[in-house]
Amino acid sequence: MSLDDRVRSAVAALLHATGETQTELAAALGVSQAQVSRRQSGTAVWSLADCDAVAAHYGIDVLDLVAGPTRASEALPPGRRRTTSRSAVVQEGGAR
Repeated sequence: MSLDDRVRSAVAALLHATGETQTELAAALGVSQAQVSRRQSGTAVWSLADCDAVAAHYGIDVLDLVAGPTRASEALPPGRRRTTSRSAVVQEGGAR
């Protein structure tokens, strides 16, 4: 897997883990959703500055981002993860 592929996969995994949309990520980075879409489709590449901004946005080290989706997801702070209704119930000691 190329570095570009690892970064695209890591960004996709972070979007999924947090429940964010490309539009929300774009707003946080100060770019358009179309720019994020082009980077995610491989039409454009994530620059080093972009990677730094993405990592900062998600509260992870840039090295975790470029390591790929598994490492990026594991590095994501618990408070940044989306909670599903099922996991929220389990965390509250409800039905299992």
